[in-house]
Amino acid sequence: MRTDLVRPGAGEMTYEIRNIVNVAEKLQKHGVAINWENIGDPIVKGELIPQWMKEIVAREAMDNDTWGYCHTRGVLETREYVCELTNRRGGVRITPDDIIFFNGLGDAIAKVYGCLRPESRVLMPSPTYTTHTLGESGNAHAAPICYQLNPEDNWAPDLEDLRNHVRYNPQIVAIMLINPDNPTGMVYPEETLRKIVAIAGEYDLFVIADEVYNNIVYNGQKTVPISDVIGTVPAIALKGISKEFPWPGSRCGWIEVYNADRDERFRKYVSAILTTKMNEVCSTTLPQKCIPAIMSHPEYPVYLDERIRRYEQLSNITYNFLREVPGLNVNRTNGAFYMSVAFHDGLLNSRQSLPIEKPEVKELVESLVSGANVSPDKRFVYYILAHTGICVVPLSSFNTSLQGFRVTLLERDLKECERIYHTLAQKIDQYLNS
Repeated sequence: MRTDLVRPGAGEMTYEIRNIVNVAEKLQKHGVAINWENIGDPIVKGELIPQWMKEIVAREAMDNDTWGYCHTRGVLETREYVCELTNRRGGVRITPDDIIFFNGLGDAIAKVYGCLRPESRVLMPSPTYTTHTLGESGNAHAAPICYQLNPEDNWAPDLEDLRNHVRYNPQIVAIMLINPDNPTGMVYPEETLRKIVAIAGEYDLFVIADEVYNNIVYNGQKTVPISDVIGTVPAIALKGISKEFPWPGSRCGWIEVYNADRDERFRKYVSAILTTKMNEVCSTTLPQKCIPAIMSHPEYPVYLDERIRRYEQLSNITYNFLREVPGLNVNRTNGAFYMSVAFHDGLLNSRQSLPIEKPEVKELVESLVSGANVSPDKRFVYYILAHTGICVVPLSSFNTSLQGFRVTLLERDLKECERIYHTLAQKIDQYLNS
């Protein structure tokens, strides 16, 4: 080409959650049996969608209206329904016009960050879900600015670190959080949320709260939506059905906007998000039409409760095996279906490995870990994958300097879960002492 086609740095940031799949698929071709503990897709892990839910989707698909465009903001009846879900909690009140539907939260996240001026920054947790950091830093053309989640304190946010970032970085316009958290499985206590909102209010910022796992909480915990504590501070909550129904293939999520009328700059920003969405006309109609019927069905809370109890069991099985391994910071997860584990500082090095019997597999792994700037936890993940077939994600790929790994809690067979994490615990110890 006669000139550069992309901006400097484009394509250099990676999405390791998916990249590890490419490696695992190559190992599969060499006969390695893979346990997929990397991607948070309940369907891939065998989640069985109940017949009553399928019948609702099939019935809506027979309605001609679902084959056409809907309002740019989304189907009015569905926006009215989810609006009522928020308003009945008694916190900040919204109208259907405060809701905009998107083709999945990935679409929403891209527009939420993409409509900001590049010099306006959003303060991110670290570690955090890759889609947020890629979207925000890609728009800013700069590295993410982060506050720390502490693995030695149940992944609680370091509020002093958060406040200092806000105080000394005047380009920060918003604070982002994920509750329940991905990748750590931590659930924000109400008091912590109130303190974050207070900092946002003090410095005239808005809050972005990713709440896609809001109804997936266990171990006696409860989750508090940001709408309950936001008061008069402007905010955006991101919600969806990919994880909760679960229907990830629907690509259906939405944002709820709080207190847009209290700040003219924030109102213009939300208007820009809507205008950007207008360029696509609307989001997919069918899944939106299904939401009220599914969520109000008498079997829905029963079905969701059964899934949540299973995630609690899987979380505790995983925790009980991994906490016995010396050198790991392991926290019991209380929400979503992930667990992040951090190695103690300096525990990983470039000499550690596990035996790999097949020469072609060994050659592939050694070629991957011998490249420049391969993080120690990425090396660990590749050796674990080749030696055991257990596919996890390096923690450093979630925008953190911590070395570790993230696993999902979606295995439907409890005995198989026990086998996987018993094996992983043993092999971690072997790897560290190799």
